[in-house]
Amino acid sequence: MDVFIQQLVNGVTLGGMYALIALGYTLVYGILLMINFAHAEMFMVGAYVGLFSLKFLSDPNWGAANIGLGAAQEFFTTSAIGLIIMFLIVFVFAGAMTGLLGMLIERVAYRPLRNAPRLAPLISAIGVSIFLQNAVLLWVDSKAIPFPDIFPVVNFGYGINSLKIFIVVTSIILLVGLDTLVSKTKMGKAMRATSQDRGAAALMGININSIIASTFFIGPALGAVAGIFHGMYYGAVIFNMGFFPGIKAFTAAVLGGIGNLRGAMLGGFMLGMIESLAAGFLSTGYKDVVAFAILIVVLIFRPGGLLGESIVEKV
Repeated sequence: MDVFIQQLVNGVTLGGMYALIALGYTLVYGILLMINFAHAEMFMVGAYVGLFSLKFLSDPNWGAANIGLGAAQEFFTTSAIGLIIMFLIVFVFAGAMTGLLGMLIERVAYRPLRNAPRLAPLISAIGVSIFLQNAVLLWVDSKAIPFPDIFPVVNFGYGINSLKIFIVVTSIILLVGLDTLVSKTKMGKAMRATSQDRGAAALMGININSIIASTFFIGPALGAVAGIFHGMYYGAVIFNMGFFPGIKAFTAAVLGGIGNLRGAMLGGFMLGMIESLAAGFLSTGYKDVVAFAILIVVLIFRPGGLLGESIVEKV
């Protein structure tokens, strides 16, 4: 029973990260019917931005201390309020920088191909993914960089600790916030209108380019938060860290229903729990096999995913 609870806790924690990444895939697909395979590298870039931001604000050997802000570093690292403010700054900064990068990529690599055959933006996304991965490899480091270990971890038993609680609670808050944004706000209404019919939405006065750019900001920003969580959870970041979480998050989005926000959330948590339970009761070597086998079974009986709908091709 203890093993089951521990693996379930691990699965929920992992599922929160998958869900945050999966939302980026499903947002873009919902509006453009495009799979943004460069999104996994947004996750990786966000992790690096978060790492260097955290080191800048907390490491006395470099960063803020070298420009006369040592007192600020001491405040951030020696008090609970300072720690909360520091992590808030790191999350906001990493999310903003990664979101702006997502908007730049959309403007340069995707917008010129918006009316091209569907295969063209897909190839462009793969090219952007390879470019970003190799850019970090060449410009930063090819080796794993340890993530600053400054989050106070308190164990509560059964595999539950303060870090896992922080990841799960923050993930749920962001997921609920995004769902509220899309379903309750004027911007969300514009996003839903653009998703249903871009031409009609434009005729109604909606700035299509702005809505799509906003989508490419929100998705990578959430991916950046997931990247920071990944670095905190596993203790390091590396240039190719986005590949497997990206594939798993895409799988989660398909499992829940690609294009459906709540489906992506459900798929993320389900996939995380399936993986962890398979690793705990079978073998770590079988966790991916079990996860993808369940995905195949779901798609056989429900091709649109658990909460998705069949897409009618418009002519």
